Amino acid sequence: MRPRFELLEPALIDRVVDEALSLLASPGVKVEEPEAIRLLVGAGASADGARVSIPEPMVRRALDTVPHAFDLYDRSGRPSVRYGSGAVHFDPGSSGVSVLDPETLETRASMADDLARITRVADTLPAYDAVSTAVVCHDVPTEIGDLYRLFVCLANSDKPIVTGAFTPRGSGAMLDLLALDAGGRAALADRPRAVFDVCPSPPLTWSEFACRNIMDLGRAGVPAEMVSMPLAGVAAPVTLIGSIVQHAAECLAGIVLHQQAAPGAPIVWGGAPAIVDMRTGATPMGAIETAMIDGGYAAVGHSLGLPTHAYMGATDSKVIDAQAGLEAGLTAVVGALAGVDLISGPGMLDFLLAQSPEKLVIDAEAIGMAQRLLRGIATPTATLATESFEAAGAEGRFLELPETRRLFRSEQFLPSRIIDRSSRRAWLDAGGLDAFGRARLRVEELMATHPLPVVDAAVAASMVACVREVGAPFGLGDALPGVPEGFGRS
Repeated sequence: MRPRFELLEPALIDRVVDEALSLLASPGVKVEEPEAIRLLVGAGASADGARVSIPEPMVRRALDTVPHAFDLYDRSGRPSVRYGSGAVHFDPGSSGVSVLDPETLETRASMADDLARITRVADTLPAYDAVSTAVVCHDVPTEIGDLYRLFVCLANSDKPIVTGAFTPRGSGAMLDLLALDAGGRAALADRPRAVFDVCPSPPLTWSEFACRNIMDLGRAGVPAEMVSMPLAGVAAPVTLIGSIVQHAAECLAGIVLHQQAAPGAPIVWGGAPAIVDMRTGATPMGAIETAMIDGGYAAVGHSLGLPTHAYMGATDSKVIDAQAGLEAGLTAVVGALAGVDLISGPGMLDFLLAQSPEKLVIDAEAIGMAQRLLRGIATPTATLATESFEAAGAEGRFLELPETRRLFRSEQFLPSRIIDRSSRRAWLDAGGLDAFGRARLRVEELMATHPLPVVDAAVAASMVACVREVGAPFGLGDALPGVPEGFGRS
């Protein structure tokens, strides 16, 4: 039996969907892209300027064409992230603007080398089924920032990538880069390596570049991952259930537009909502109420047969301390028990503003525990215990039994040295380091042993040429920070 928990009963989920459909009809959703408005109106919506009213039958038709499951593939063509399969996957949180310096415990602006470091750590750790464009690279031109972050990930990892296009330039060059890696646009659509986050704006708004991106992704056959972000009490109703309704309305509107542009294209019911702490104005990602909104909207997505995503496993702490472990570990477990297909957020601190490789390796241990919890309590022996007692004899020699040696690795999650289970004497003899100290050593070990991806020289050269061509008008120089030495060079 796989352990799960349900935050919303079926009747309440039905009410959420009904009210979301009502909101789409009136007041409707603000759509800021002319072609998107034309597509929606042509399919049966009505528009008053940018305000578009979407009737329920349009939504139902769109839901009928959305795939219930799809895969993301690694560089070798192996399916690695299986949306809609019932498995729970994790990746590092995306789009931080700074990194935590492990020496000073201060944050500083993130650079391309920081993204390479985070990517290589996540690529090495089996807890992460995908890597992500985890931080902004402040040492490359802003105009090509999204493209360059994707380039750094492709050059440093073989895993699938969670990325996104967050500027009006859109996803075109990024799709070209992925197609070079995949062997063409058709191969990319057949075995997508990346999923793109696309963010509606709360409340009930689809911006020009969000509309453009979701249409372009659909037409390219590359998965889109909607990241709806209701902020309870400020840009959404203050109640958790009200925010879940708003999330549903924003995502349903995105599905209609996406499927109108490309029926049958893969799309994910995702988000990064938060409550708003009325004492400080902060949007705490580590709050249990934020995790409850995530679990609630995931239940709605599951009821509609949709692949799901959430931002969990992060912390609002500014350093890696007890608060960081509490918030990241608890919300990761909540997301796992809620059955979210892909959970982003590990490694992130300070309201998703900062990333830390050290936190990433600590969070990997929480993920291992959460995955062990999901496997539940099995019955791998003929009897539950009586045969073991017979074999162990009156002295209780369980340690000597063949089944003990055979089964202990599957019965237990065996953590790395990040988790200290030694005696106090042994701990002191090893240096008496806390979890953060051990994480710093672990990061250095991973960086020293991480094998760089083996990329066909011609493919690598074409990727470099693509990035240089796009970046040249914006001042990208000869140096390619964050990219392994010799990548794409003859």
